[in-house]
Amino acid sequence: MDTQQKKGGHLVAIVTMFALYALCGFMTYLAAPAGRIWGANEGIARYATLGMMGNMMNFLAYLLIGYPMGLVLQKFGYKKTALVATSLGAVGILVQLLSGHVDLGAAGGIPGAWFVYLFGAFLSGASNCFLNGVICPMLNSIVGGGNKGNQLNLAGGACNSMFQGFSMVIVPMVVGEITPATKFADVTGVLLTAASIFIAATAVIAFLPIPNPTARAKDVVYERSALAFRHCLLGVIGIFLYMGVEAGIPAATSSADIQKIMGGGDAAAVMAGTLAGAVFLLMLLGRLLGAAFGGKVSPRAMLLGASGAGLVLLVVGVALIAANVTIPFEVADKAAEAAKTTVNVPVGAFCFVLMGLCTSVMWSVIFNLSTEGVGKYTEQASGLFMTMVVGGGVLPLLSTWIGSHAGFLVSFVVPAACLAYLFVYALAFTKNVNPEIKID
Repeated sequence: MDTQQKKGGHLVAIVTMFALYALCGFMTYLAAPAGRIWGANEGIARYATLGMMGNMMNFLAYLLIGYPMGLVLQKFGYKKTALVATSLGAVGILVQLLSGHVDLGAAGGIPGAWFVYLFGAFLSGASNCFLNGVICPMLNSIVGGGNKGNQLNLAGGACNSMFQGFSMVIVPMVVGEITPATKFADVTGVLLTAASIFIAATAVIAFLPIPNPTARAKDVVYERSALAFRHCLLGVIGIFLYMGVEAGIPAATSSADIQKIMGGGDAAAVMAGTLAGAVFLLMLLGRLLGAAFGGKVSPRAMLLGASGAGLVLLVVGVALIAANVTIPFEVADKAAEAAKTTVNVPVGAFCFVLMGLCTSVMWSVIFNLSTEGVGKYTEQASGLFMTMVVGGGVLPLLSTWIGSHAGFLVSFVVPAACLAYLFVYALAFTKNVNPEIKID
C-alpha cells in the first residue's frame, strides 16, 4: 500500500509539474511580443533597446530572485514554493494589465504607465523563476536523475514549448502590425485569461498532495557550495548562455529587422510571429523526441549534437538571409474579411526556425549534467540556475544593441559564441572532478 501511495503521489506531482511547465512557457515568451507594444510608443521608440526592457525585466527577476528561491525551496519544500510561484504570476499579470488602463503622465516623453508595466513584467519573471526552480529538480529527483531524469524533464519541456509558441503568435494575431497607435489595452483579453489560469492553478495546487522527494534533515550541514563542483559551475554559466540563444533566436526571427526584409505591414508582422511560433513548435517536437529516446541517449551526447547542429544552422542562416522565397499569405484586413497577399521570406529565417530542434533539449540536459552527483546541494544549484536565466534578457538586449550599431547580421555573433561554449562544455567539462566533496 505504501508503495502504491508513493507512486500515486509521484504521478500527481509529475502531472502538476507538466502543467506548471506549460504556464511558465507561456508567460516567459509573452514578455517580448507584448513589450513591443510599449516599445512602439513614440517616447520609448526613440531608444533602440527600450522596446526589449519588458523582456529584460522578466529575466532580471531571475538574477535577483533565483538564489533566494533556492533557499525557499530548501526550507519550505516544493508545494509551498509552487504556491508562491502561481500567486506571483497572477499578481504580475494583473499589474501589467493595469499599465494599459492608467494614465500617469510622461517624463521626457516616456509614459509613466510604462514603468507600471515593467514592474508587472518583473513580478511575472519572479513567478517564472519560482516555477522553474520547483519543476526541474523535482522531476529529476523523482526518478533518481540520470537519463531518466533528463527524459522526464524533456517530456515536461514539450508542454513548455507548446505554450511558448502560442504566446509568440497570440499578440500578432490580436493586434496585427504594431504601430505607435497600438495600445497595450488591446491585449487585455489575453492578460485576463492568463491571470485567471494562474489563480486557478493556485487553488488547485493548494489541495494537491505534492511530495517533497529531496526532503532532508533540518540539521544537515552544507560544508561547501554547489559552485565548488567544477561541472556545476561551468553548467551554471552554460545556462546563462543557453537562455540567450533560446530567447534571442525567436526574438530575432520576429524582429522589426526581419519584418523590414519581408516588406513590412500586417502580413510581414503576422508571418514573423508565425516563424517565431514555429521555432517553439519545433522545440515541442524536439522535446517529444527527446522524451521518447532520452532513456537511451546520454545527456552529454544530446548537448554535443544539439549545440553543434545549432551553430551550423546559425551560420548558414546568416549566410542565406538575403535569399528569399515568396509565400502566399492571407491576413485579416480592416476593410474586408481577409486580404490575400504574398510575403518574401528570407531563406535564412527557416534555418533560424530549425534551431528550435537544437535548443529543445538543452535546458534539461544542461541542468541534468550540471547537477549530477551534487546530492544535498541540488536545491542550491537549482537556485543558481534560476539566477543565470537572466541571460535570456541580457543577451538579446546585447544583440539588439550590437544590431543597432553594427547591423542586424553582426548581432548573431552573440548566439554563435554561446553555442560554441556549450559545445566545448559538452565535449570536455561535464565530468564531476570533485568526488571528495561530501554530498549526503
